[in-house]
Amino acid sequence: MSKDLKIKCLVWDLDNTLWSGTLLEDAEVYVAPETLKLIKTLDSRGILQSIASKNDHDFAWSKLEELGLSEYFIYPQINWEPKSTSIKKIAQSINIGTDTIAFVDDQVYEREEVSYSLPDVLTIDAEQVAEIEEMPVMIPRFITSDSKKRRLMYQSDILRNKIEEEFSGAQDEFLTTLNMKLSITEAIEEDLKRAEELTQRTNQLNTTAYTYDYDELVFFTQSPDHLLFVAALDDKYGTYGKIGLVLVEKTTEIWSVKLLLMSCRVMSRGVGTVLISFIRKLAKENGVRLQAEFVSNERNRMMYITYKFNQFTEIKRQEAWSLLENDLTNIPDYPTYMTINTGPHSPVV
Repeated sequence: MSKDLKIKCLVWDLDNTLWSGTLLEDAEVYVAPETLKLIKTLDSRGILQSIASKNDHDFAWSKLEELGLSEYFIYPQINWEPKSTSIKKIAQSINIGTDTIAFVDDQVYEREEVSYSLPDVLTIDAEQVAEIEEMPVMIPRFITSDSKKRRLMYQSDILRNKIEEEFSGAQDEFLTTLNMKLSITEAIEEDLKRAEELTQRTNQLNTTAYTYDYDELVFFTQSPDHLLFVAALDDKYGTYGKIGLVLVEKTTEIWSVKLLLMSCRVMSRGVGTVLISFIRKLAKENGVRLQAEFVSNERNRMMYITYKFNQFTEIKRQEAWSLLENDLTNIPDYPTYMTINTGPHSPVV
């Protein structure tokens, strides 16, 4: 694991790890107070938690409900499969890399099986549970209002996805039922901690993977040569929080998109096209050319396709770095299934 990465999800074994005892041998298992405190602390920091346990699913889940803990775990894998298989499923469901997952288990064999199959996963001996809270990878630089609600937002996503799977109409018809409201506004100081978090956490739907810290983002909000926009999304099931960021570098003749990113939780909501259309409209209104940088990696090909779909053409390439340009014609209207608020004013050159 890179020293710069933070853990996004802690995956728990159950027997003799999350709780003391083996459930199938003694149903009177219990959770130590320090473990309960850790679960709640990580949750308040925005670190997601899940389960990879070899156990009877219904029996184990009933015990978690009885203990008042079931609400803290998303995409739990309680089955008889290898722990590495369960962790892969959790990572895929959350849409995060295995290099941002930690796994805690009391059995050496289980930890080694995971380390062999998924070497990027941080494995932790259950005897170290008391140390987890103070591990640097478990301490985010900022705890924002969005991070405090992260689990709840993922649980809302699980509900949305279930309803979407059961919906029999077209995709646009389903999206219309959500009553989505997207706001795109110039970033202000209270947005910047979350903005830094987005640049650090978002890898897949990120055009350049440039990362910026709080002080750099403050500079951009004060710079006459930059525009920094933050996007937030809500629907009838609740808030997605602040889910998008756009950084534009300005000259008198050319605007260049240095960074465009979105949370993976809004991948299927059409937010990317809306953000690009917003920037295209703004550039056209201000009579400038619009360019965008793109740096390819193993995860962000979808963002290159999004640029191409929105009439960006590659004009320069150097290894993984590309420069694209948009002719600012045929800019589509915003989708009718979403209410768009672009703030009180549009910036000018």
